[in-house]
Amino acid sequence: MYLKTINLRQFRNYQDQKVDFTAAKTILVGNNAQGKSNLLEAVELLATLRSHRMTRDRDLVQEGEVIAQINATLERETGVSDLTLTLRRNGRRSVALNGESIRRQMDFLGVLNAVQFSSLDLELVRGGPEGRRNWLDTLLIQLEPVYAHILQQYNHVLRQRNAFLKKTQNSALSTQHSALSTQHSALSTQHSELALWDAQLATTGTRVIRRRDRAIQRLAPIATAWHGSISGSTEILQIKYLPNIPLEDKHPEEVQQAFLVKIQQRAVAEMHQGTTLVGPHRDEIELTINQTPARQYGSQGQQRTLVLALKLAELQLIEEVVKEPPLLLLDDVLAELDLSRQNQLLDAIQDRFQTLITTTHLGSFDSQWLKSSQILFVKAGEIIQHL
Repeated sequence: MYLKTINLRQFRNYQDQKVDFTAAKTILVGNNAQGKSNLLEAVELLATLRSHRMTRDRDLVQEGEVIAQINATLERETGVSDLTLTLRRNGRRSVALNGESIRRQMDFLGVLNAVQFSSLDLELVRGGPEGRRNWLDTLLIQLEPVYAHILQQYNHVLRQRNAFLKKTQNSALSTQHSALSTQHSALSTQHSELALWDAQLATTGTRVIRRRDRAIQRLAPIATAWHGSISGSTEILQIKYLPNIPLEDKHPEEVQQAFLVKIQQRAVAEMHQGTTLVGPHRDEIELTINQTPARQYGSQGQQRTLVLALKLAELQLIEEVVKEPPLLLLDDVLAELDLSRQNQLLDAIQDRFQTLITTTHLGSFDSQWLKSSQILFVKAGEIIQHL
């Protein structure tokens, strides 16, 4: 898998910038806030249709413009593809493959695969469960593009159910003073409508849970092996998926049943709080080192080792599933890693993965790397080739 060219039009701080990639490794050099990360973000969007910066499309369109566009040419074993993503300030994004518009966005996913590793990823260890869920979901979208559709369905049902609970909570307050018979009939209507949302939540939520569980089952041993090799086998990493619904039995019907039972148990609390308390939007992915929660364990260096192991495991798992090595996007992380971890990473990559690296200075690269890399300078949304 090799990204040959990318063209950014009115995207972030780029007016119209084309880049031809001429080596397995490309180093983008420049001061902060010049546009290095924006280029990596564009590649990430083509791979996952998501940005780890979690921005709205309108924030990706250049100030004063209506649309932004990312075009890329990708070479794979199956042939060359042209990808186009159009983002609109006030409207829906659209995608095209080889010049043909694609109606279902999940058909665009899986053409380009990439693993993003940025300094923000340290939050995977230190931050709350939402960041870990987002990380797992982004990985899953690449392993199984249909997952994007499954997750979208679940989130849609979740929003509708939350709106219903909120409305019920408000109407319950206002009907407290009304006649008992009216109250009773209102409650039974609400009950049957809620039962419909419960069933949909359990069906769509079960699909999310089972896929997340399967992904962690595959990823965990790979990450543990990488972690052992980086830490010199002194530390044992364990990754566990802790779904919000008990998962004793993996059969969809059993998971769905467990889901509905738990909804019943939390019904009063949900009514009281006016929000859904049961489902995969409350899952946790537990990271432990030597059986101690990683966020409480050790130094920043150890937490970085863990994140590095996760990223190398992602690369390996995607390669196993899609049968081609994905791109690796390293956004300002070399400065975060000490020399031995940098070398571990650089040894693992070699020329197997096309790698785009951002940095503020070239001092952290050895001469071999600099010789074999394409070096580009980025300044105020313009990219110039190093001669």
